[in-house]
Amino acid sequence: MSTVVRTREPGLDTVPGVRVHPPELPEPRGELSDSVRAFLLGRPTPRLADRSQVRRADPYGEDLQLALHLCYELHYRGFAQVPDDKEWDPDLLRLRALMEERFEDALRSRCGRFGSLDEAFDAILTEPADGDGASHFLLRRGESWHLREYAALRSVYQLREADPHLWVIPRLRGRAKAAMVTVEYDEYGCGRAERMHARLFADLMEDLDLDPGYGRYLESAGAETLATVNLMSLLGLHRARRGALVGHFAAVEITSSPAASRIAAALRRLDAGDAAVRFYDEHVEADAVHEQLVRREVVGGLLEDEPGLAGDVAFGIEATALLEDDLSAHVTGAWREERSALRVPLDQDGDRDASRSSG
Repeated sequence: MSTVVRTREPGLDTVPGVRVHPPELPEPRGELSDSVRAFLLGRPTPRLADRSQVRRADPYGEDLQLALHLCYELHYRGFAQVPDDKEWDPDLLRLRALMEERFEDALRSRCGRFGSLDEAFDAILTEPADGDGASHFLLRRGESWHLREYAALRSVYQLREADPHLWVIPRLRGRAKAAMVTVEYDEYGCGRAERMHARLFADLMEDLDLDPGYGRYLESAGAETLATVNLMSLLGLHRARRGALVGHFAAVEITSSPAASRIAAALRRLDAGDAAVRFYDEHVEADAVHEQLVRREVVGGLLEDEPGLAGDVAFGIEATALLEDDLSAHVTGAWREERSALRVPLDQDGDRDASRSSG
């Protein structure tokens, strides 16, 4: 049966028989991302960036984080005009490994403050009463433009929600695997395409008058956003980091319910629309259930089989919290100064109707 091809419209990502074109490559942000972009497009270039260039790069900077994202996206939906066989190009994989090493080394140098896995869990289970993160800002002071910016940033991950975590399933066994699949089944709508969490987030974006096209706001997302997404791919693509990916997964499931409750309240206060509220309401309920399942069965089952991975799980938890804190500090810092938290503000990036031909 031939594939039906149509011009992209909002909401078609999960309709059977419709192929959605991959996003366009974003503009480079430095020598590393320029090198990768030119290579992917097959343009004449002396060579891909080398080790010395990677060493000079800021591990949390725009250039390295975008270059990593370009490499990782080849394992998801890819980019327009980029051949599928670039995914496993050995030269590109060598460069990706160098950038991964730079990024992970920087992360590990900031981690390690917990003496045990229990301490790591305690840190994310306890919320300060006077929290000042992005969800607290949205609840207390958020305006419509703040919500739209937050959704645009989060769309880089939420439109493929759960996909990076699936890579760990073949690397688990027994209790851990069974529980992981159970949680992921919920993430993918329990078999109903319209209930997939990525689909619900696309509906939220439509309610906020944003373009729900996959990768649409990549140009607007800064290094802080890309780092949170790149961490998932870094951990998911390497079997050796399976423990850290489980830690990341646990951190996401444990911390998302309280934040989702605050954002849902902010959306209601601003009359954002039923679909916008539905996404976060779904996470308040689902993630509260997932929390215990993930900690007891996914983490507990993994460590029952491989107790030596406890330190990796703790690293995954701590690294996730650090990068989320970095992103939150960036976003709220910009908002408190009454400026956009996006690299390309929405009024410059085009409204939803003006951007339908992209992606």
